[in-house]
Amino acid sequence: MASSTDPVPEWLAKPRLDWSGAIPFILCHLVAFAAIWTGVPWQALVLAAVLYFVRMWGITAGYHRYFSHRAFKTSRVFQFVLAFIAMSSSQRGVLWWAAHHRRHHKHSDHPGDLHSPVLDGFWHSHVGWLFVDGSSATELDRIKDFAKYPELRWLDRYYLVPPIALGALCFALLGWPGLVVGFFWSTIATWHGTFVINSLAHVFGKRRYETTDDSRNSALLALVTLGEGWHNNHHRYQASARNGFFWWEVDVTYGVLKGLSWLGVVWDLRPVPEKILAEGRRNDEARSAGVILAEQPEPAE
Repeated sequence: MASSTDPVPEWLAKPRLDWSGAIPFILCHLVAFAAIWTGVPWQALVLAAVLYFVRMWGITAGYHRYFSHRAFKTSRVFQFVLAFIAMSSSQRGVLWWAAHHRRHHKHSDHPGDLHSPVLDGFWHSHVGWLFVDGSSATELDRIKDFAKYPELRWLDRYYLVPPIALGALCFALLGWPGLVVGFFWSTIATWHGTFVINSLAHVFGKRRYETTDDSRNSALLALVTLGEGWHNNHHRYQASARNGFFWWEVDVTYGVLKGLSWLGVVWDLRPVPEKILAEGRRNDEARSAGVILAEQPEPAE
C-alpha cells in the first residue's frame, strides 16, 4: 500500500496523457499489415513464435523475477544478456521497467499504482499509462542496486539498440517477411502478452490469498506469459523465483530457470517458504468450504 514515505509524484497523481508518445506504438501495429504484401511464409511464422517465446521469457525471467525482485542470482555477463533479451522486446529500458514494477508493488491497486485496472479501468492499465506525461522517466532511486552497473545504465539510455539489432537480424535472415512477420508480429504479441498481466490479472481469475490488492491467479494468462498468470501467488510472496507455487501450476519461466541452474548459469533460486505454501493449502480448503478469508499483507521484497 502507499505510504507517507513514498509520496505519489505529481505526474502520476494528476496524469496528463501525451498521445504524441503513442505514435511509434500505433505505427508498429500498422506495419503489421504490411504482411499483405510481404506474404506470411511458414519460416517467418516459426521465427515469430520463437521470438515470442524467447523474449517473453526474457521479460518474465529478466525484467520481472531478476531485475525487479532479485529472485535468483547470476553472473554480471548473464545479467547483461538477460537485460538485452528482455529489451529486444522494445519495452523501454531495463532500469525503467524494473523501477516502475517496484512502484506497482509498493502501491498495488492504491493511489500511486501506475496501471491499476481497479482504479483506472482496462485501457489505461493495458496501454494508456505508457503515454502519461512523465512516465518515461526512470525512477533511479528505486533501482539503485542495478543502476550501479554502467552497462545497464547504457542499455537503459539507448533502449532502442536491442530491438533495432534484432529487427536487422530478422531482415538479414528472411528479408521483408522476417522483419514484418518475424519481428513486428512477435513484438506486438509480446507487448500485449505482457500488458494483459496489468489489465486482466487484477480483474479475472481466482484469489488463493487475500492480499492488500486485487491480484488473481489465471491458468490461461499463465500459459500466455510463461507463468506470470499466477499473479495472486506472486503478490503474496513476490521474492520467489517461481510464480506457480504448486506442481500443477504451469510456470515455464521457472522451468527454464531451473534448467539453467543445473548448468550453473543461474543460482540461489529463491523458493516459496513452506508457511506460504501451507497458507495456500489452508485457503484452498477454506474456500472450498465457503469460508471468507482474512486479508494478508504482501511481504516485502
